[in-house]
Parts: sequence; structure tokens; C-alpha cells
Amino acid sequence: MAIKNHIPNSITSLNLFSGVLATVFAVSGNLHAATILIFCGAVFDYFDGFVARLLHVSSDIGKELDSLADLISFGFAPAAMYSTYVKYLLTGDFTTSLATLELTQLLWVMSPLILVVFAALRLAKFNLDTRQTETFLGLTTTATGLFTASLLWFVSDHLQAFSCVRPIYVLIMVVIFCALLVSEIPMFSLKIKHFGWRGNEMRFVLLLIAIMSIVCLGIGGVALTIALYIIFSLVRAAIA
Repeated sequence: MAIKNHIPNSITSLNLFSGVLATVFAVSGNLHAATILIFCGAVFDYFDGFVARLLHVSSDIGKELDSLADLISFGFAPAAMYSTYVKYLLTGDFTTSLATLELTQLLWVMSPLILVVFAALRLAKFNLDTRQTETFLGLTTTATGLFTASLLWFVSDHLQAFSCVRPIYVLIMVVIFCALLVSEIPMFSLKIKHFGWRGNEMRFVLLLIAIMSIVCLGIGGVALTIALYIIFSLVRAAIA
């Protein structure tokens, strides 16, 4: 088999490894490192498909590996970040050992891990659904992971400003994203096939907002952009 056939899978494996490392750092309380690694995973996730198309190669194992990598990088690692943040809300310390927690606290800390289950359901559904070409049905795992990483980076930089947050708020957010992952809500594709305004209105507006948000909020602007992407998709679906 030609070496070029292995290149996309190698890039996908880097996505998977980024997700594993992100999970390790998230559990250890280093949310910044976890965020950087999740973003690295997203870059690898983009380029594995790009390179596969460029080299005109594809394989069944590549599709399966891609889903497994996405589950770790954009499902498990973000869920671990939520769990660590909940642990901080309960104890005031990102690095508190789970063994020292009371049963009620442990249940709160573990509750965000339901995100992993719904991310897996989302990926399994996507692999079998032939309708998701021009649009996605439900929020992608990549968007979910990037939202979480970006949001918790911003929150960890402004802990005092978010001192009013309670674990139940985090769980509600997780449940909302679990529902979005497996929903039938059409989420418009961000791929720009031409540079004309007509047909790309929402994409260009979202791109402008993304640039402004990232300039003003740094990495936290990514979370705002994804939240607006969800709102735009909901509005678009409602008026369609």
C-alpha cells in the first residue's frame, strides 16, 4: 500500500493523541493546556479530511478512526474539563483528589460525563445518516468541544467574575449540549463554496462576529461565536 494512503490516518491519530493529552491535563486541573490541545485536535481533524481529499485516498478504517478521535478530543476531553470545573466550584481547588470528595460531591463532579455518551451517539448517527451533506442535523462534536474549551479557558481566567456559578448551572449547560448533539435541528454548513454575498450571508456575518469576538475576548470569543452559530441555525430553521 502506498505511503500516501497512511498520511490522513496519521493526522487523525494526532487528533486522537491531542484528545488523550487534553483529558489528562483537564483531570489534573490545567484547563489552559487542555484547551490548547483540544484546539490542536480540531486543526488535525480539519487537515485529515483535507489531505485525504487532496491525495484522493479514503478507507473504512479512516472513517472509524476519525470518529474515535473526535469522541476523545471533542467528547471526553471537554467533559473532563466540565468535571474539573465543577470540582473547583465545590472545593475551591482544581486539583483536589476525587478520593477526598463526599459521595454527593463526587456525583456532581461525575455528572458532566454524560456528554461523552451523547457525543458517541452523535458520531454513530452521523456515520449512518446520508442526509448530512450540505447541512448537519444537530450540533457537531467538534463545535461542542471547541465551545467547552473556549468557555472554560475564559472562565478560568476570570474566576472571580464567575463566582456566582453553581454546579447545577454547569449541568444544565451540559444537558442542553447533549440535546443539541442528537437533535434533528439543521445546522448550516460553514463551508464557503464561492465568495459572493448571496447564499453566504450568515457565514460572512458569523465570520465578522468571530473576528471581532476573538479580538475582544481572546480564545473566549470562540465560545461566543459558536453560541451565535447555534442561534443563527435555530432562526434559519424556524423561518425555513
